[in-house]
Amino acid sequence: MLAPNHLNRCFTVDQPDKAWVTDITYIRTWQGWLYLAVVIDLYSRKVVGWSMKPTMTRELALDALLMAVWRRKPPGRVLVHSDQGSQYGSDDWRRFCVANNLEPSMSRRGNCWDNAVAESFFSSLKKERIRKWVYKTRDLARSDVFDYIEAFYNRTRRHSRLGGISPEAFEVAAA
Repeated sequence: MLAPNHLNRCFTVDQPDKAWVTDITYIRTWQGWLYLAVVIDLYSRKVVGWSMKPTMTRELALDALLMAVWRRKPPGRVLVHSDQGSQYGSDDWRRFCVANNLEPSMSRRGNCWDNAVAESFFSSLKKERIRKWVYKTRDLARSDVFDYIEAFYNRTRRHSRLGGISPEAFEVAAA
């Protein structure tokens, strides 16, 4: 199921939990690929949900979205923007969105600029932490990516878009 592009590159929102972007990337290990799905709140650029699995299935994307819903408990409807990957077009994805007051939105086919915030996060992860590294095991990769997201990116990494503070500090200051 394809969804219209409701986000339309409007990457700045004035409140948390109004618009989230989501995407999947891969991380190399000697055991094979480890896939990472993230959900990012456009308000603060905070990674509010993530999942890592050895296969790129709809469960990977759904687990990341479930974490975001569980952590944030959004009070109103949330726009959830993705690319046109099969994980995001599945019937399970659509049903989860309907059940949790989420409105799916999809990029135009083959247009990475429509999901630039998620792509930018993956670029930062790979430049700042992974640096062409091939992890020995998926568990080592999971541990390092967890540390990057939860200890560094959300809590410490400064963002010029946020006035030079971290996503966590931005949300606390705005509360």
